[in-house]
Amino acid sequence: MQFNTITKRYLSTAKICIVGAGPAGFYAAQYLLKHLKDCQVDLIEKLPVPFGLVRFGVAPDHPEVKNVINTFNKTAMSPRFQFFGNVSLGRDVTLQQLRSWYHVVLLTYGADKDRQLDIPNENEKTVLSAREFVGWYNGLPGAENLQPDLSGDSITIIGQGNVAIDVARILLRPIDDLKKSDITCYALDVLASSKIKKVYLVGRRGPLQVAFTIKELREMLKLRRVSTIWKSEDFECIKEIVDTLPRTRKRLVELMLKSLNEQQKIQVKNDKQFLPIFLRSPKFLNGREMTFTINKLEQGRALPTNGTEMVKTDLILRSIGYEPSCADAGIHIKSGCVSNENGRVVSCKHEHTVDTGLYVAGWLATGPNGVILTTMNNAFMVAKAICDDITIGNLKVEEAKPGVAEWLKTKAVVKWEGWNKIDLEEVKRGQLVGKPREKIVKIDELLTVASL
Repeated sequence: MQFNTITKRYLSTAKICIVGAGPAGFYAAQYLLKHLKDCQVDLIEKLPVPFGLVRFGVAPDHPEVKNVINTFNKTAMSPRFQFFGNVSLGRDVTLQQLRSWYHVVLLTYGADKDRQLDIPNENEKTVLSAREFVGWYNGLPGAENLQPDLSGDSITIIGQGNVAIDVARILLRPIDDLKKSDITCYALDVLASSKIKKVYLVGRRGPLQVAFTIKELREMLKLRRVSTIWKSEDFECIKEIVDTLPRTRKRLVELMLKSLNEQQKIQVKNDKQFLPIFLRSPKFLNGREMTFTINKLEQGRALPTNGTEMVKTDLILRSIGYEPSCADAGIHIKSGCVSNENGRVVSCKHEHTVDTGLYVAGWLATGPNGVILTTMNNAFMVAKAICDDITIGNLKVEEAKPGVAEWLKTKAVVKWEGWNKIDLEEVKRGQLVGKPREKIVKIDELLTVASL
């Protein structure tokens, strides 16, 4: 996505605050700094460290995905950019305060809560969040206390998106493959002693509707000493229609059919199994027995039947999507995102009227979907809307604004220099054990290292 540089038509430096230092926040900052020559961008983040899901969501065996951090680092080098970590919207500062200190406030703090299964006994200790499990092995502060019990034989992951298949891969991947990644040391220890042999991946619809992508499935199929076992009845009539599918979906379905065909021809006995299950919705949990409703598909929709199926499992990980939290009383979330028109937040008091000066981007604007490229395009679009509103006069910036820097002087804030100290220390600790980095997971320790 390319945009033309916008002509300057405003009178004062545009002070812009971005809330959330993940991909959406950094990509928006990148665009604003490039196309709005007289602006100051302050990026605040509730954690002491930047990068959001790039740091805490991307699987440790996908280091190439984290290369976008190089772009974010270049953005942070701008003299018109400031980072303020360990500053939480709603706890340390209110939205009303930010709006009084800045011409523009852009919310990009993402979706940080789980969607629930809404079944009986969901709160049992055998049910965990896949999001929290990912945070556990990726070093998200607070997630180190999760303590997943991997002493059983099987795990059932409910959901068939990329997060679900990432978790399945980490659980089944040979431990030697993970030792040279940036996975946390405590997670590595637990995974090394794991007794898990079977990982079920359960979805409410069929093979044509899976949310994971071909890259993730191909990786799973190539795992050493892991057999992928499909149910042949799940693919009835699919071979006949595969040529009518859109190209990307066709390639994915063809890979599943190829794997199914190889499974039927060659019976390889591996010590671990990956078992995708389709057309099942969780109904209730009883101890270590999960009962599923058997669904049928009608026009792509999963409809329940009277049939049920029980799966014995030692641990359940729900992975059915994220929801954003309401970080401040001034933020109104509906249907999984903040109401907006092309990134301009719609006033909660007057529907279809934009709240001038308040914007939203990333998953907080679109709902939790898409990959980093999707987020980049959305962030660029919203940043362009901000530039347009300033340059054509919809958003007045004649009055000088103070920003947040002076107010934060008495707070335990991590600036970019402090993050660089954390970064160097993590890399140093990683080198000692043959890893690219060993993440620091305690907030107090992160603050201490940043202040050295």
